Amino acid sequence: MPVSPALAEDLAARVRELYEDAQLSLITRITAAIEADIDSPRWAELKLAAVGNLREAVEAIADALQQDADGAVREALVTAYNRGRGAAVAEIGALDIGRELVARDVLPNASAVDRLAASYADDTRPLYVRITRAVLDAFRGIVARVSGGVLLGTDTRRQASQRALDQFAQRGITGFTDRAGRSWELGAYAEMAVRSVTARAAIEGHIDALTEVRIGLVIVSDAPLNCPLCEQWEGEVLTLGPEQGPHTVRVKHTIQPTQLLARTRTVAVHIAGSLTEARATGLFHPNCRHSLAAYLPGVTSRPPHHATPGTTYADTQRQRAIERHIRAWKRRQAASIDEKAFRAAGAKVRQWQAAMREHVAAHDDLRRKSAREQTGAH
Repeated sequence: MPVSPALAEDLAARVRELYEDAQLSLITRITAAIEADIDSPRWAELKLAAVGNLREAVEAIADALQQDADGAVREALVTAYNRGRGAAVAEIGALDIGRELVARDVLPNASAVDRLAASYADDTRPLYVRITRAVLDAFRGIVARVSGGVLLGTDTRRQASQRALDQFAQRGITGFTDRAGRSWELGAYAEMAVRSVTARAAIEGHIDALTEVRIGLVIVSDAPLNCPLCEQWEGEVLTLGPEQGPHTVRVKHTIQPTQLLARTRTVAVHIAGSLTEARATGLFHPNCRHSLAAYLPGVTSRPPHHATPGTTYADTQRQRAIERHIRAWKRRQAASIDEKAFRAAGAKVRQWQAAMREHVAAHDDLRRKSAREQTGAH
């Protein structure tokens, strides 16, 4: 079977849940800290005195998250690598080279897993420092704004606190910037990083297995709802070697005649470039729908086109946006310190859930993924 980032999608979801749980815990913690002694005339003074305790609680959550996430990611990488290898076995198992591959008892490539785990750690290490700073900055900012609003007589302390907590919960813990300069919210950034690294593990497991039996060509699927980054590589043959750019080669036909002294059959194969080249331009980005299969000269044919009438890539991005709205309003529910705010946030959750049902119903090629609408345990 072909290999794609989707092979590791469920693994990334499990790790994302850890971050969503942590974020919800952090929002609940800051809400409780703000609400404590809210009717006391010494409220602002008490809040500033509580910063140390809040810092300790946040650092404990961040440390636990890092430990749990690192362990879960390494386990996910091993699983993803094995799935990729298994996909290669399933693809060519009926051929002689496939039976050779099946017969091999190979452990996951420890160096590949270690390298990918280190890459993930480098990408996410700044998160844990940022978590503590983001929460404490938000806490101090809320205290300062609430104190000013109350002094001016425009708000009660509870009203001002709720409004500030709403804003904090709506955007989540933010401030994480990737190498392309895009800003991310905590859970979304973590999921993106995990999806990327586990997808790479699955693809590397697949490639390693093909390389063992001397298969050096692969073909990219024609995926439904492709994004512009991947479109140029759809249905194209790529080399696993270093050669870049489009070129044509003559190679042996996969199935050779068995008669003695029979002439070797060859076929011309147009190669669009290398897999390394394609990935550098965006193929197999997080959420990519394409898959990769072994290309067997003379046997493999161009994949069929997947028509998606009435549904576009923009429609998939709209679905992701609705999911973000649902999660944001669920966080606001968690940050509610009065019943009115809680009910209002709940109404918004239901409003966006209705929008999701309508959007999915209007597009046959979209499927609702309820797990992506969750913010963690409640």
